[in-house]
Amino acid sequence: MDTVTEHLAWMAWTWQTGAFFAVIAGLLTLLTVLALNRPEVARPGVLGITTTRGDRLFITLLGSAFIHLAWLGLVGGEVHYATALSLLYAAAVFRWV
Repeated sequence: MDTVTEHLAWMAWTWQTGAFFAVIAGLLTLLTVLALNRPEVARPGVLGITTTRGDRLFITLLGSAFIHLAWLGLVGGEVHYATALSLLYAAAVFRWV
């Protein structure tokens, strides 16, 4: 094995894992570009918490993780529906929170 493969062997790196991290990196890059071009203004949401775009992204990622864990624990198997539910949750968070 080469050195890179040895260092990455501790985790099952699949294309899904790579896509997940690529999406997170893309979201962080997008938020950085938005912050540079359109400075953030914190706004109060439906819960009364003042949030910025970064706060809403964090809330979305955390909630999506819980949605997927609950789906796996209660339903099991196919997580495509949990992903669709997470996308709806993300839209709601960015709209109302």
